[in-house]
Amino acid sequence: MAEREPETSRTCSEEGPNLPYPCSNMAPGSVRSCPAQIGETRLPVIDQLNAAFSERYTVQRELGRGGMAAVYLADDLKHGRQVAIKVLHPELAAVLGAERFLKEIEIAAGLTHPHILPLHDSGEADGLLYYVMPYVEGESLRDRLDRETQLSLEDVTRIASEVADALSYAHARDVVHRDIKPANILLSGGHALVADFGIARAVSEAGGTTSMPWGASPTRCWSGSRRTPGRTRRRLSRKSSRSPCPA
Repeated sequence: MAEREPETSRTCSEEGPNLPYPCSNMAPGSVRSCPAQIGETRLPVIDQLNAAFSERYTVQRELGRGGMAAVYLADDLKHGRQVAIKVLHPELAAVLGAERFLKEIEIAAGLTHPHILPLHDSGEADGLLYYVMPYVEGESLRDRLDRETQLSLEDVTRIASEVADALSYAHARDVVHRDIKPANILLSGGHALVADFGIARAVSEAGGTTSMPWGASPTRCWSGSRRTPGRTRRRLSRKSSRSPCPA
């Protein structure tokens, strides 16, 4: 199969830094990118990554990119599996710093729940901050909503329940996602997976923002209050009203 030409003309995502995720059916070119953040062709970037990861991972291709990071399909050489490696853009990595980033990723890696996308690995390599996730067979909720005009009540109830269960689990351990939105919810095997606990929290701690105001996550609107499983589910259910922050 012929290599795709480098893409340099797509515009920034209308939703801000929506991060692309490791979904196997992500259509090439479906993720809108910022031309200023591309800056170079794909091949040299992949060569740089492979040099940085040495014998740990072999990067195959870019899956997509957003305002904060790019995602690459790679082979995990030690475990013989495909993974998705998310690499922060250099500008963001410089603001966050390796210590803050790795600390937040370590917290997220401690979450073990059937509806939270696990983290396999993380680190700094050749000045690049990255973390490694499973390569998911599926799509994001954002992709599905773009494809389908309306979801069935059964699907909505199931997805909301599974996401609420994941958030309740995290909140019980004093971990807040801070950027819940359709792009951060993966659908695989008929179930929902919440992704990106680490990067959203790290950016927030550094004083950055991750969502447009109308889509602000309920978890970002609870200043100082103690989160409980019941409160998580009640407030998540109010999200459908499209209010920026639940009362």
